[in-house]
Amino acid sequence: MRAPVLATILALACAGSLALAQQPAPPAPSAAPAQQAVAQTPAPPPMPASPRGSAAAQVGGRWVEEKPGAAPRYREGKWITVDYGRPILRGRTNIFGAGADYGKAVNGGAPVWRAGANQTTRLKTEVPLVFGTTTVPAGEYNVLVDLKPGAWTLILSTQPYQQKYAPANKTDLWGSYNYDPKFDLVRVPMQTVDMNLSAEQFDIGFLDMTQEGGWLGMWWEKTGAKVAFAVAK
Repeated sequence: MRAPVLATILALACAGSLALAQQPAPPAPSAAPAQQAVAQTPAPPPMPASPRGSAAAQVGGRWVEEKPGAAPRYREGKWITVDYGRPILRGRTNIFGAGADYGKAVNGGAPVWRAGANQTTRLKTEVPLVFGTTTVPAGEYNVLVDLKPGAWTLILSTQPYQQKYAPANKTDLWGSYNYDPKFDLVRVPMQTVDMNLSAEQFDIGFLDMTQEGGWLGMWWEKTGAKVAFAVAK
């Protein structure tokens, strides 16, 4: 009788060992909570691009009272508009620099300033304009500025420009990169002005306008500049 009992005990032991061998291995320990927290932290978002802005004026029109007692309406005016990027200081100071470094930061390695941010600043006029001694036909032009301490120069250029940045394109303007002075139509001095208050965002606007012309102005931080123009006769 002992032999059958011993055989039964051995059989049960083997079955138990086999069952243990067939059980799945325990899962590997997970990463430490601190490591998991680091891995799940999202990257900070990129700095948003400078928003676009526009300035507009109408010239050469007239106010007409179309009905007795009704408010007059402006008729036959011609549009002058500027489309540009509006960079923000975001805590920066002395944005234009000083001395030999004047303008280098905003130029970003380009020979002149794009008068804004991102895409090339564009002026569109439905009427011929006179800047200095140069008559500018109705049309669209690049707006650039040659920056010197206390001596800004407005440039209106006909150089082809890129609406979307193409790194391989080394001939057309992107902002003021690839600038070629052979396309300059206007180079006219601007009057610079020191301001008591700091403008956080770059701005372009039309100043002291009449039906015969006015001033194109720019200002950022504590520096402003303006240039006169007239409607061509």
